[in-house]
Amino acid sequence: MRRSIALAAVAALALASATVAQMDDTGRGVAPVDSAGAFEVSGVTVDVAAKTADGARLGGWRLAQRKAWVQLSRRLGGGGGLVSDGTLDQLVSGIVVENEQIGPTRYIARLGVLFDRGRTGAVLGIATSAGRSTPMLVIPVLWSGGIGQVFEQRTPWQEAWARFRTGNSSVDYIRPSGTGADPLLLNVGQIQRPGRGWWRTIIDQYGASDVLIPTVRLTRQYPGGPVIGAFEARHGPDNDLIGRFLLRVGTSAGVPQLLDAGVQRLDAIYQQALRSGRLEPDVALSPPPKPADTQAPVPTGDIDTVMANLGTPAIGAGATLTIQFDTPGTASVANTEALVRATPGVRSAATTSLALGGVSLMRVVTDGGAAALTAALEARGYQVQGAGDTLRIRRAPQVVPPDVPADSQTAG
Repeated sequence: MRRSIALAAVAALALASATVAQMDDTGRGVAPVDSAGAFEVSGVTVDVAAKTADGARLGGWRLAQRKAWVQLSRRLGGGGGLVSDGTLDQLVSGIVVENEQIGPTRYIARLGVLFDRGRTGAVLGIATSAGRSTPMLVIPVLWSGGIGQVFEQRTPWQEAWARFRTGNSSVDYIRPSGTGADPLLLNVGQIQRPGRGWWRTIIDQYGASDVLIPTVRLTRQYPGGPVIGAFEARHGPDNDLIGRFLLRVGTSAGVPQLLDAGVQRLDAIYQQALRSGRLEPDVALSPPPKPADTQAPVPTGDIDTVMANLGTPAIGAGATLTIQFDTPGTASVANTEALVRATPGVRSAATTSLALGGVSLMRVVTDGGAAALTAALEARGYQVQGAGDTLRIRRAPQVVPPDVPADSQTAG
């Protein structure tokens, strides 16, 4: 029995592991490497020799930091002066290895250096905050072998956009990772649908205001041979073309470098379009404005007047009167209300203050005013007293005939 339970547990664990592995190995989904605002200096070459491989590598990274700092300082107008290695260690937030060769005593590499934006600006004495565009949803489309793909499976074009560091760009890119519902919402079919309603729903899901569609079409001369990339910068639900260019590499092994260069060129095109005003969001993608709230009028006057006029119809809707009437019991309330409502000219009648065994109050809305209501109630057998907006009504007493003396005579 215990052996069966153990075997069942092992089988369940194996099934769970296989399920997790299947979920993890979906073949798609690349999260952006870095979306922070670090300054980047790429393509720094170093060639350093030392007694050990680790020493040569550390010396190469030190040299790369110094070279990158000089380039960055000149780019930002700081003069290109060097600072101490200790200061550089505080400013550098990362080293990107683009290509490296490590020997026993030598280190040859091409590196990229990332500098913290806030600290770098403080050292150089420059403002590091820059205006950026509205959030733009990026849908990278790759055409290869006559098939277009976005997030249906992992593509080198998606990986190139994930590697791109957007900190130095004036365009605020929103780069989906390609997991979850991304392959269903963002695909080649969607970019061919100009309907604004569905586009508005999609970009709201990603917190964007507009959409960018960078497209590349790869053409291979022969297997392993030269590859030509036709890049297009497209924008908006109408898939408008902003710019295009061609890049070429000698072998298929250079496709990642080809795509990285294409991303940088496309970013430059999008930034130029932003400066020229061509990346203005489509007005139809904005959510419809909410209806303006109508503010209720604020009542004026003393509290007694306001309370007395609560529920009073607007001007022209009839006169409002208060009627005092006797209510010895509950039946008299309903009877009196029914009789007053049936009076010609009366629109409504409702008891507002009930005093069983005493005098209650009724609010009456009538078209003819107090005089017409008085005449109508008197015609129905009520005695009406009062003036203005308050009337007192009572039932008229019954007329009793005079007493007749008793007949004491007998007929005979």
